[in-house]
Amino acid sequence: MLLLNPNVGFYARLKSYFRQKYPVQTKNLEEFWNSQSGDWHWLAEKPIPIASLNRNLWRASVPSLSFYFLLGMSGVIATLGLLANSVAIIIGAMIIAPLIGPITGIAYSTTVANRRLLRRSFLTLFTGVIFTVFISFLTVLLVGLKTITPEILSRTNPTLLDLVIALAAGAAGAFANTRRRIADALPGVAIAVALVPPLSVVGIGFTLGEKSLAIGALLLFLTNLTGIIFSGVIILLLQSYGSIERAKQGLIFSMSILLLLGVPLSLSLRSLILQNNVRYNVNQIVRNQITTSSQSDIRSIEVKPHKDIISIEMELAAAPNSINRARLMAVRDLLTQKLDKQVELKVKVVPIENINLPISKP
Repeated sequence: MLLLNPNVGFYARLKSYFRQKYPVQTKNLEEFWNSQSGDWHWLAEKPIPIASLNRNLWRASVPSLSFYFLLGMSGVIATLGLLANSVAIIIGAMIIAPLIGPITGIAYSTTVANRRLLRRSFLTLFTGVIFTVFISFLTVLLVGLKTITPEILSRTNPTLLDLVIALAAGAAGAFANTRRRIADALPGVAIAVALVPPLSVVGIGFTLGEKSLAIGALLLFLTNLTGIIFSGVIILLLQSYGSIERAKQGLIFSMSILLLLGVPLSLSLRSLILQNNVRYNVNQIVRNQITTSSQSDIRSIEVKPHKDIISIEMELAAAPNSINRARLMAVRDLLTQKLDKQVELKVKVVPIENINLPISKP
């Protein structure tokens, strides 16, 4: 079949297929396009030659001094940003991280079956990962901060959403590498894939003795890595770099890893949706039943879903003796009815006292 012929480019195969299958419609569409396109054919953008792409990715996959220097500085900045709970600092660390180079090298070497480039890219990536974790470990030891910030926790519970982001970012990265005019988009790709912050959280977890943090962050990194490589291979194949026959083993391996990761990521996404749903209902019911009448405010809500029971821990700021047990029991019963599950409600009330001092005379 024409579409499966590996000796013809993908777009050429697709175009020839439609010409044979729908000759009249295809001819009319081509005539309309040519009549409306004007003299813009010189703006047509083609993928860079395979020799140039091969040379660029070889350079990006070399474990050079500049690679480790930038990666080390990125690890330090990301670790400090995570400890300081600063999104801006973390974004700065992602911009200078050079890990996307060897990862794209792995995707490209898979499509063309270049085992030498694959070994070089994998070695560079592996040593870069170990180096980043070590830098983060050392940074936490030197700084001495032992706080677990929300930015750290946000990178320990990956979901299917993170996998979709990785797939999209990997496709963008592979496409940007094959187009000279959009190479400026690569820093944005580096921000989207967020490879260094999870590795920094792994180092932070080892330093603080929190294995759950390290395992969750490592799962996020593997999710990003697998998604980037898989979508990168697909984009390169669609642009006729390599062939499906050569990339078959790499695609099967990547798809197997994606399926294995899909199980815990699906469970994590389901738990996230449940928590957000419970948090929304708690906010609505508490604001309607308590805060509007007692001038109180919700400080925090923590949801812990179990098999048969949903445990909710809530902190309220309210005036002394303004919230009684009966009102909280009514809230619990409403949540049980709304969520159709048994609810365990724990409420911590922080008293608010307003003190007004008169103006002092000189």
